[in-house]
Amino acid sequence: MRKRSNYNPENAPSTGGDPFPGDAQFIGALYRGLEILRCYRVTDGSLGNQELAERSGLPKATVSRLTYTLSKLGYLVYLNDEGKYRMGVPVLGLGYACLGGMKIRETAQPHMQELADYAGDGALVSLGGRDDLSIIYVACARSAGVISLQLNVGSRISMARSSVGRAYLAAVKDEERETLMERLSVHYGEQHWPKIRKSILASFEEIRRRGFCLVADWAPQVNAVGVPFRNSQPDPSVLAFTIGGPSYALTVERLRGDLGPRLVEMANKVASFGHSVMPIPAGAHDRKQSMPRPTPQPRRK
Repeated sequence: MRKRSNYNPENAPSTGGDPFPGDAQFIGALYRGLEILRCYRVTDGSLGNQELAERSGLPKATVSRLTYTLSKLGYLVYLNDEGKYRMGVPVLGLGYACLGGMKIRETAQPHMQELADYAGDGALVSLGGRDDLSIIYVACARSAGVISLQLNVGSRISMARSSVGRAYLAAVKDEERETLMERLSVHYGEQHWPKIRKSILASFEEIRRRGFCLVADWAPQVNAVGVPFRNSQPDPSVLAFTIGGPSYALTVERLRGDLGPRLVEMANKVASFGHSVMPIPAGAHDRKQSMPRPTPQPRRK
């Protein structure tokens, strides 16, 4: 299998191999085709087979067959002048069908906008869910004025380094969390993973104590907090809220003392409409919570 290029390791597809070896019901060819589509980012435009092979980790010959098939179905469009492929309209239809089925967005949007307006100064309030080893935004609300965070619905960010990603990890069941932590350890490697893992566990502890976690180092001059949100009705998915913005406006002190607790309160308001179970309330230092146990470090050979 090819080594993946370093074009964007934070939100690249995790692997070109079979993630469920030995599962007779799992169709590997379908998985690989979807991996090709997931290689595309908003800023890409068109990509060639070589670029797609580097990003997905799949052999170029396999990629060529997959892009040919996807173009026949309309999910990719071949550009003769460039010799590359761009995404086709049917992909957009799938995305809108997904968003249309998430009723939680309608409930959360006015509360998110209210908090964004209160925060001001380029604040972005978002709701995200998991896409492999990344978090993808499914709803966003911006404050008025200059926007510093160029993120929107469909944007992917790091699960391991962002506040919303760590809040998501804190919300999932133990078995899924352990699996994701193992995959993240492989993704980042022995050189970087111990430090990242330590930060993730610290975020878990902060969520246990405060109801939210604060991350001030995942992007230059950007601070953010994240809150877990366990969606139960009618869709049993796990999501997470976040509010972030430029560090000069959303300081660590302001996020920890004001906006973090307000984000927890906002999540509780959304929960009160019956769409989800309650997230951990701010200041719940003494309550017993079902929180993640530290994942043991793999032994070095």
